[in-house]
Amino acid sequence: MPKAYLSLGSNQEPETHLAAAVQALRETFGTIVLSDWMRTKAVGFVGPDFINGAAIIETDWDVYALDQWLHALEDAHGRRRDVPRFSSRTLDIDIIFFDDLILTGPGNLQIPRPELKHAFVLEPLAQIAPGFVNPETGLTLSATLAAAKR
Repeated sequence: MPKAYLSLGSNQEPETHLAAAVQALRETFGTIVLSDWMRTKAVGFVGPDFINGAAIIETDWDVYALDQWLHALEDAHGRRRDVPRFSSRTLDIDIIFFDDLILTGPGNLQIPRPELKHAFVLEPLAQIAPGFVNPETGLTLSATLAAAKR
């Protein structure tokens, strides 16, 4: 079954929204692999710190259905889409990888996600999937993280 590698973050009531997101992922997809949570500064704007983490789920859904479901989950938690792209948010969940798929789709769907360059995405993913190979670069997440820290 395909694996989706997700980035999760929030800087508005993060403990509440992230716990609910993890519960929804477990209820819908079963067992998930979850990273530790990390606190990071907002990137691209001035705002409260974010709590970020990563999860791996297995799903027989296609990437488009998963992306729509994740957007609906964000919306159910008060995610606003009528504000600047870089702003505070109750819940942000992105598909960083979907097996070895490379694609650009509707909206902001891009896999692998360009946010992988940020430590708040790369570090939690490398923690739970160090041997995963990025299909664009051919590098494992642990090698990518090591190179980023140089």
